[in-house]
Amino acid sequence: MPGPLMVSIEGTTLDAASRSRLSHPNIGGVILFARNYTSPGQLADLTREIKELKDPPLLTAVDQEGGRVQRFQEGFTRLPPMEAIGTLFDTDPKASLTLARATGTVLAGELRQCGVDLSFAPVLDLHSKNKAIGTRAFHRAPEVVTTLAHGLAAGMALSGMPAVGKHFPGHSGVIEDPHDELPRDDRSIDELRDHDMQVYRDLKPETIQGVMSCHVCFPRIDALPASLSYRFLTEELRDRLAFKGPIFSDDLMMSALGSIAKPEGLARMALEAGADMVLLCNSDNATDRVLASGELPIQSEASRRRLEAMRPDRASRADDALLSEARERMGRYI
Repeated sequence: MPGPLMVSIEGTTLDAASRSRLSHPNIGGVILFARNYTSPGQLADLTREIKELKDPPLLTAVDQEGGRVQRFQEGFTRLPPMEAIGTLFDTDPKASLTLARATGTVLAGELRQCGVDLSFAPVLDLHSKNKAIGTRAFHRAPEVVTTLAHGLAAGMALSGMPAVGKHFPGHSGVIEDPHDELPRDDRSIDELRDHDMQVYRDLKPETIQGVMSCHVCFPRIDALPASLSYRFLTEELRDRLAFKGPIFSDDLMMSALGSIAKPEGLARMALEAGADMVLLCNSDNATDRVLASGELPIQSEASRRRLEAMRPDRASRADDALLSEARERMGRYI
């Protein structure tokens, strides 16, 4: 069963230190970046190498959304930004939904052929002036985001990949990028429920099976950022919205959280707030500190089961004919 930490690695193969680190029982997954990629064949070898370390295998994930957030490019189809799909919706909703579904099929299908289990997609944030989101968002209308996100997720499901929607509860009320600083949103819980969180009210669990939280502070609701907040992750997402799938944190090493606690404290706080898996990216030192700290709460069986359910069926990869057809459909609109 997957442990509660998802971590990054440095190279295109595993060195001895990485092998030792990833073998720790608290590590349940690896998130990959552009630095880990040179070609589809190399990526397939790397994911195979990672999966051979443990039984059951570690989950492998990436941010492969399209537009400016596409970690693997050479040898992969260039995916449109979600904003382009949403813009098409304003003039041709049917074509937009076709494009969303085809994009999801290609996105997931190409990753699955290389042994990647998950892409953290689609973005469910509403379109706004937020620096971190920008063209990554489909649309400013919650109902359009819901429609297109489910279309993209349905395409991902055709290729055998569960979708992970992000970032709960939403960035649209702030401009700041949490990679640089902690954004503060002064809206009330009712304002959030009527706007950003509308999208999460209507998630279809058969397609969008996971949710990732955001590093935004809503001081009228909780002093802690949403990613560390029991009020948001458990009381709002898990209880009020009845979300049954796994909750992932965004990268805990972003500057937004740097003044709140050290990495081991942040991991503990996120898990205690209700996250099932927390991401520690771009710092082997921070990962080692968390693993050595002994501060992680005991992982519940329910949490383990939720994470295990995200593992794609190895036999469910898209075939070349399905991908070819989906690429052709994409090409009609982009």
